[in-house]
Amino acid sequence: MFHRFVAMGDSFTEGVGDDLPGGQVRGWADLVALGLAAASAHPVSYANLAVRGRLLGPIVAEQLESALALGPDLLSICGGGNDVMRPRVEIPYVVDLMRQVVDRAEAQGVHVLVLSGGNPSHHLPLGYLMRRRGDQLADAARAAFDRPGVTLVDNWADSELEHRRFWSVDKLHLNALGHTRVATNVLAELGVPVPVEWLDAPAAADEQVQSTTAYYREFVLPWIGRRLTGRSSGDGRPPKRPTLEPVDVA
Repeated sequence: MFHRFVAMGDSFTEGVGDDLPGGQVRGWADLVALGLAAASAHPVSYANLAVRGRLLGPIVAEQLESALALGPDLLSICGGGNDVMRPRVEIPYVVDLMRQVVDRAEAQGVHVLVLSGGNPSHHLPLGYLMRRRGDQLADAARAAFDRPGVTLVDNWADSELEHRRFWSVDKLHLNALGHTRVATNVLAELGVPVPVEWLDAPAAADEQVQSTTAYYREFVLPWIGRRLTGRSSGDGRPPKRPTLEPVDVA
């Protein structure tokens, strides 16, 4: 059982799409921390260094050493989703960056949780391109991280997670139900009991269907604008939970 869990990543790990009152987000990593704590007879602590919008290079450069300095026994890494949406991406480069995380963590005796994201390509504009690149990245990760000391959670291969009910209105980020399913996948791979109430979670309310024009105006055009100006949705945002803090299961 793991008692010091640190998560690295981008919006997927930060929990974007699983909104809480007051503008905060929850997400699968928070839920995994709760699941670990609920199954443990000892205190569990958790930190989350994820920042939305980050490419994998900055994730590794900005988060890895800080994560290891916290002394985790479980470190999660998920990245590359923002990379595959750029005009050009080198899949071997992305996998090599993830391998750096795994190698550094294993050298410190840390078990590594490597995740792929869910597949949103069926309901995204130009989804065929993202699907092709996502397939390549998932295949490369399966080959690279089938090794001792690593737990690979292959959410990309979870066909149920592709269903629209698991995704938020922006069609790119999981909603609360989607993040719960990912957390369930993670705990199952770790051999940790899944809280019973998660299995009975109600389906998410149907999101209001937007016209194509409204969708592009609200989500696609701002994303293009940030790319053209070299900005990111995470600019100026601190890590979500930068220090290890006890997980309260009450």
